[in-house]
Amino acid sequence: MTPRQQALLVAILLAGVGVFADYLLKLASDQQESVQSKWFWSGLLVYAAMAGGWVYVMRHLSFAQIGVVYSVSTVLLLTLVGVVVLREPLRGHEVLGAAMAVGSLLLLARFG
Repeated sequence: MTPRQQALLVAILLAGVGVFADYLLKLASDQQESVQSKWFWSGLLVYAAMAGGWVYVMRHLSFAQIGVVYSVSTVLLLTLVGVVVLREPLRGHEVLGAAMAVGSLLLLARFG
């Protein structure tokens, strides 16, 4: 595996970690004292822990590549968590948006 491929994989994994942090913040938002809850501080710590991984990714990929990979991965993973864990309905326009996000990733892979 090349360093670029490894960096792409790390970026996708970091998106997953970021989605986990987002989930923790979602739990915090349901609390009366959101910012003082254990969920808020847990989410904040998870976000902070991601910094080292981003330094590695930024060494091997351009900001444009990072933006597309991170954004698409985050959109798809947040959608998955919303549907599977939070039992949120998925509407047609959201499915279309996710498909377009995947299309942007395919374009990056082909021409990036």
